[in-house]
Amino acid sequence: MMFSLTAFLSYVFVSNFTPGPNNIMAMSNGSNFGYKKTFKFVLGVTTGFGIIILLSSYLNLLLLNFIPKIKLFVDFVGFAYMIYLAVKILKSKPQSEDTISNSMNTFLIGMAMQFINPKVIIYGITVTSSFIIPYYKTNLSLFLFSIFLAFIGFIANSCWALFGALFQKFLMQYRKPFNAFMALLLIYSAVSILN
Repeated sequence: MMFSLTAFLSYVFVSNFTPGPNNIMAMSNGSNFGYKKTFKFVLGVTTGFGIIILLSSYLNLLLLNFIPKIKLFVDFVGFAYMIYLAVKILKSKPQSEDTISNSMNTFLIGMAMQFINPKVIIYGITVTSSFIIPYYKTNLSLFLFSIFLAFIGFIANSCWALFGALFQKFLMQYRKPFNAFMALLLIYSAVSILN
């Protein structure tokens, strides 16, 4: 028995390619630093994302039992973090080569972001409980699904980072409105998790 591949892929692609903290940060970093220098952030996001999916696979039943109790806490932490990121983007200025290492554009920031990103956590729980755990329970299948889902996340983040990099000159000219728009998207994402 297998899940509906169409439903699975639709959910995976919509969840990964719609605006969220990962994609917005990837686009912002791509705009500020170009794709090549944003690649380490994208790899960090991909690594953290894969770990979350794997943990969700193994801990899904346990988490589903406790989700009503921890949902409010996860939502609040995620909301606060997204607001923090929105303020950072809103206040950001063009960065020189010397400040790049101190920016939010690092592998560790990308990876750590996943553990407090409610969109990724809820996505991990949902995709594993709806499509994977009911049909596949072997270590190999859970690992392969985690790799596949992380790869889709990598493609989505790369697309957003490339968009930011390709339109860098345009975005540099309209940095303040662009930053305001990105900050508003993050605020929208933050508010939507509280509903």
